[in-house]
Amino acid sequence: MPDREDYVERVLGVVERIPRGRVTTYGAIADVVGGGPRQVGAVMSRDGGPVPWWRVVRADGSLPPSHEGEARQCYLEEGTPMRASGNVDIVAAFWSPKAQRRRSR
Repeated sequence: MPDREDYVERVLGVVERIPRGRVTTYGAIADVVGGGPRQVGAVMSRDGGPVPWWRVVRADGSLPPSHEGEARQCYLEEGTPMRASGNVDIVAAFWSPKAQRRRSR
């Protein structure tokens, strides 16, 4: 795995490319930058403040409970598809960093 600073930059670079109203998962980011979902989550918890962190969700479309209120406001402002449960509609809102990476080559 690359050094921590490089890894952090790669994770945050992916998050910055997620379009408004769309989301991706910790695992999808890990598939592109390496490591695993927990490593991506650790980067987001320590270094994710300056990027649109609410656009990174768990595979079921949920966020940790401590972030739900602030994230929900962002989802409403951006028009992110939501489910009746309050989770993001991951099928309708999913953005694939892999597809984006292939197009940018």
